[in-house]
Amino acid sequence: MTSGSPLRRRDFRLLLFGQTTTQLGTQVSGVAIPLLAVVTLDASPLQLGLVTAAGTIAFALIGLPAGVWIDRWRRRPVLVAADLARAVLLATIPLAALLGTLTIAQLVVVSLLAGLARVFFDVGYQSYLPSVVGRGELIAGNSAMESIRACGQVAGPGVGGWAVTVLGSANVVLVQAVTFAVSAASLLAIRAPEPSPNPRPGSGVPGAGRGAETADSGAGRRSRGLVAEIGEGLAFVTGSRVLRATTITSAAGNLAFAIASAASFPFMIHTLGLTPTGIGLVLAAGSPAALAGAALTPRLARRIGSARVIWLSLAVTGPVAMLSPLAGPGWGVGLFVFGTAVGELGQIVYAVTNVSLRQRLCPEHMLGRVNATVRWLMMGLFPLGALLGGILGEAAGPRPALWAAAVVIVLSPLPAYAALRGIREAGDVPLVTSP
Repeated sequence: MTSGSPLRRRDFRLLLFGQTTTQLGTQVSGVAIPLLAVVTLDASPLQLGLVTAAGTIAFALIGLPAGVWIDRWRRRPVLVAADLARAVLLATIPLAALLGTLTIAQLVVVSLLAGLARVFFDVGYQSYLPSVVGRGELIAGNSAMESIRACGQVAGPGVGGWAVTVLGSANVVLVQAVTFAVSAASLLAIRAPEPSPNPRPGSGVPGAGRGAETADSGAGRRSRGLVAEIGEGLAFVTGSRVLRATTITSAAGNLAFAIASAASFPFMIHTLGLTPTGIGLVLAAGSPAALAGAALTPRLARRIGSARVIWLSLAVTGPVAMLSPLAGPGWGVGLFVFGTAVGELGQIVYAVTNVSLRQRLCPEHMLGRVNATVRWLMMGLFPLGALLGGILGEAAGPRPALWAAAVVIVLSPLPAYAALRGIREAGDVPLVTSP
């Protein structure tokens, strides 16, 4: 650990701790909820796709205004509220299971409402991190965060598969509810005061300025201000060739993951013949690669270039995803494990370096809107992908759905390559003038 490492800061360690426990719980319940749907409630691929889509459609519904609100409010209280909301929502699943009233419909509703809270957390988290670590340590901070979170990914699926066997799927979801509460407590323990939001003239915030809008009613002023600020975020992202291209690349990766999400569990259960414990072990096997990728990212960025590594990480690892649909029972499961592991490594390196570039290019007063715009554009295809994967899995089987996802992954780095070709370092990427 170097003297400049963000890990030396107490507040950053608290942030890490909260996110590590949350990630562990997320990975545990990430095994439990699909198994609960498929095994206990006998969900079809289409129904599982609906559950997955419900958890991500919130980005399309409120992603853009959430970015405006994040820029207007202090970000830490938003993160705490989002964690607590998700804790309460997930706790209703084991309660309903205990009462014998759990249905696919409830899983869809809980996924939808928890997805709304996730929008605020994800946008607020990426906007809050620079104020904790400083802009000079963004790659180190993002890398450390992903490294620690990946530790939860290593243990989570294996623990989840074992726990489902011992305790039952519904009860395991309670673990994630508790971890969200722990994350909220760790955020509350951060001492460093967050700078006050700085509303800009014409932002629609009362008292932010004097202009033509002040002659209208308060509701009309806020409505027009909200739309105008959303437009600023969209213009910032679409006006930058690099941000526009990397967002398309990220959206393609999310589309591929969504397609696969509706097919992978039926594939592992019905085609590969795996037990819940075996599924947990298969998913956990890819996590050490994610941990290695997060830990190696700063070194790779220095050696290859902090801009070049963004697209190169996907171009090198993406084709290996073609191995996953080739998997079969017995030793053939190894193809699924290897394809998933290499894909995880590439995605982590890409995520750390791409987010760090975006945080560097974006001015502080627009971080919420820019992160929300990128997340909205990225996640907008996720519900469609989940439904597409479910429909394809229902009509042709899970293996063709996995093939479709693999093709999208292979093609995904092309936009980022076109925009960053010839640029080695993030510092060489032209800054975008904010509106």
